Amino acid sequence: MSDSNYTVVARTEALPAKSSLRVELKGHDILLCHIEAGIFAVTNLCSHAEAQLHEGKLKGHKILCPLHGAAFDVRDGTALTRPATKPLCSYRVKVLGDDILIELPETN
Repeated sequence: MSDSNYTVVARTEALPAKSSLRVELKGHDILLCHIEAGIFAVTNLCSHAEAQLHEGKLKGHKILCPLHGAAFDVRDGTALTRPATKPLCSYRVKVLGDDILIELPETN
Protein backbone atom coordinates (compact mmCIF):
# COMPACT_ATOMS: atom_id res chain seq x y z
CA MET A 1 0.00 0.00 0.00
CA SER A 2 1.24 3.48 -0.76
CA ASP A 3 1.47 6.21 1.85
CA SER A 4 -1.30 8.09 -0.02
CA ASN A 5 -3.84 5.68 1.53
CA TYR A 6 -2.79 6.76 5.02
CA THR A 7 -3.85 9.89 6.92
CA VAL A 8 -2.02 11.57 9.80
CA VAL A 9 -4.20 11.39 12.93
CA ALA A 10 -1.82 12.27 15.77
CA ARG A 11 1.75 13.02 16.77
CA THR A 12 3.77 10.47 18.72
CA GLU A 13 4.18 12.81 21.70
CA ALA A 14 0.38 12.69 22.17
CA LEU A 15 0.55 8.91 22.74
CA PRO A 16 3.12 7.90 25.37
CA ALA A 17 3.91 4.22 25.97
CA LYS A 18 1.16 2.26 27.77
CA SER A 19 -1.52 4.78 26.84
CA SER A 20 -4.44 5.18 24.47
CA LEU A 21 -5.83 8.12 22.52
CA ARG A 22 -9.21 8.63 20.91
CA VAL A 23 -9.13 10.13 17.40
CA GLU A 24 -11.69 10.67 14.67
CA LEU A 25 -10.99 10.19 10.98
CA LYS A 26 -13.65 10.75 8.31
CA GLY A 27 -16.48 9.76 10.66
CA HIS A 28 -14.62 6.79 12.18
CA ASP A 29 -14.26 6.85 15.99
CA ILE A 30 -10.84 5.23 16.53
CA LEU A 31 -8.78 4.27 19.56
CA LEU A 32 -4.99 4.39 19.20
CA CYS A 33 -3.15 2.17 21.68
CA HIS A 34 0.59 2.36 22.36
CA ILE A 35 1.72 -0.97 23.79
CA GLU A 36 5.11 -2.68 24.01
CA ALA A 37 4.66 -4.23 20.54
CA GLY A 38 3.94 -0.84 18.92
CA ILE A 39 1.02 1.41 18.07
CA PHE A 40 -2.28 -0.17 17.05
CA ALA A 41 -5.73 1.17 16.16
CA VAL A 42 -9.20 -0.30 16.71
CA THR A 43 -12.70 1.10 16.63
CA ASN A 44 -13.53 2.96 19.84
CA LEU A 45 -16.89 1.22 20.37
CA CYS A 46 -17.32 -2.11 22.16
CA SER A 47 -18.87 -4.68 19.83
CA HIS A 48 -21.12 -5.90 22.65
CA ALA A 49 -22.82 -2.79 24.03
CA GLU A 50 -21.27 0.10 22.09
CA ALA A 51 -19.56 1.58 25.15
CA GLN A 52 -16.69 3.92 24.36
CA LEU A 53 -13.47 2.01 24.88
CA HIS A 54 -11.32 5.09 25.49
CA GLU A 55 -13.05 5.19 28.90
CA GLY A 56 -11.79 1.64 29.64
CA LYS A 57 -8.40 0.42 30.81
CA LEU A 58 -5.45 -0.56 28.65
CA LYS A 59 -3.68 -3.56 30.20
CA GLY A 60 -0.81 -4.88 28.13
CA HIS A 61 -2.26 -5.71 24.71
CA LYS A 62 -5.87 -5.69 25.99
CA ILE A 63 -8.42 -2.90 26.18
CA LEU A 64 -11.15 -3.48 28.76
CA CYS A 65 -14.65 -2.20 28.13
CA PRO A 66 -15.76 0.17 30.93
CA LEU A 67 -19.35 -1.11 30.84
CA HIS A 68 -19.21 -4.91 31.22
CA GLY A 69 -15.46 -5.63 31.31
CA ALA A 70 -15.14 -7.40 27.94
CA ALA A 71 -11.50 -7.56 26.82
CA PHE A 72 -10.25 -7.05 23.26
CA ASP A 73 -6.80 -7.55 21.75
CA VAL A 74 -5.77 -4.13 20.41
CA ARG A 75 -3.34 -5.75 17.96
CA ASP A 76 -6.13 -7.20 15.80
CA GLY A 77 -9.47 -6.46 17.51
CA THR A 78 -10.14 -10.04 18.66
CA ALA A 79 -12.79 -10.38 21.40
CA LEU A 80 -10.99 -12.15 24.26
CA THR A 81 -13.68 -12.38 26.93
CA ARG A 82 -17.43 -12.41 27.23
CA PRO A 83 -19.85 -10.81 27.03
CA ALA A 84 -18.25 -9.67 23.75
CA THR A 85 -18.09 -12.26 20.98
CA LYS A 86 -17.58 -10.08 17.89
CA PRO A 87 -14.16 -8.55 17.11
CA LEU A 88 -13.49 -4.85 16.84
CA CYS A 89 -12.59 -3.33 13.49
CA SER A 90 -8.84 -2.79 13.38
CA TYR A 91 -6.92 -0.33 11.23
CA ARG A 92 -3.44 -0.40 9.73
CA VAL A 93 -1.05 2.02 11.42
CA LYS A 94 2.23 3.56 10.27
CA VAL A 95 4.58 5.79 12.20
CA LEU A 96 6.59 8.15 10.00
CA GLY A 97 8.89 10.38 11.98
CA ASP A 98 6.69 11.95 14.66
CA ASP A 99 3.44 11.31 12.79
CA ILE A 100 0.97 8.48 13.44
CA LEU A 101 -0.97 7.54 10.31
CA ILE A 102 -4.01 5.30 9.84
CA GLU A 103 -5.31 3.61 6.72
CA LEU A 104 -9.08 3.44 6.46
CA PRO A 105 -10.58 0.40 4.74
CA GLU A 106 -11.73 1.01 1.19
CA THR A 107 -15.46 1.20 0.65
CA ASN A 108 -17.06 0.26 -2.64
